Amino acid sequence: MPTVKVRNLKNEEVGDLELSDAVFGAELNEGLIHAAVKAFLANARQGTVGTKTRGDVSGSGRKLWKQKGTGRARIASIRSPLWKGGGKVHGPQARDWSEPLPKKMRRGALRSALSERLREGNLVVVEEFVLGEAKTKAFIGALSALELEGKTLIVDTLDNDRLLLASRNVQRAKVVGSAGLNIYDVLYHEKLVLSRSAAEQIQALLEPRKKGAAAADESADDGAEAGREEEAA
Repeated sequence: MPTVKVRNLKNEEVGDLELSDAVFGAELNEGLIHAAVKAFLANARQGTVGTKTRGDVSGSGRKLWKQKGTGRARIASIRSPLWKGGGKVHGPQARDWSEPLPKKMRRGALRSALSERLREGNLVVVEEFVLGEAKTKAFIGALSALELEGKTLIVDTLDNDRLLLASRNVQRAKVVGSAGLNIYDVLYHEKLVLSRSAAEQIQALLEPRKKGAAAADESADDGAEAGREEEAA
């Protein structure tokens, strides 16, 4: 079971934290991480772009001049792609780019990435990320004290208003909640900073569930849903 040193914002060791071996001790699975990142980026695409074909643009359907005898090239419609203002040929069309990825694969990729960050020595656990004031200067000072340079991802509760306000103007840093942690942010940022409470929440979210426990959770959800239906009736 991996153990990390817990530090305060002055970079002083204040204790130890034992991490789950299933979450922070997983093997590196590059194929799974690649699939998760590819699905994440695909799901972020809106797919709302679209060009108009000759059937979509406005314009009369009348034949502009007779087929023969004018000496001009024959033409069928003013909406032809050959004319200015006509339709576009083979242009992009609106579509759904999303790539569904099973929940077990997403969680497995995140466990693998977190474990690799820990093995690299790029994972830092702080007791709590409490700033004296919601100032950018105070936030940058805390990062400097922790010797965090480059792109940094901080995971803490979103109720920490001072941290959220102080970090808004720092481009190299990003603050997310435990439930908002994703594979792309973990790979994009060089350093990963977790508060003690965030580390415990991440372990609870990513801990592999046993089949019996999963079945019990599903039966409990079914029972709760049946109870709500009875109350509605």
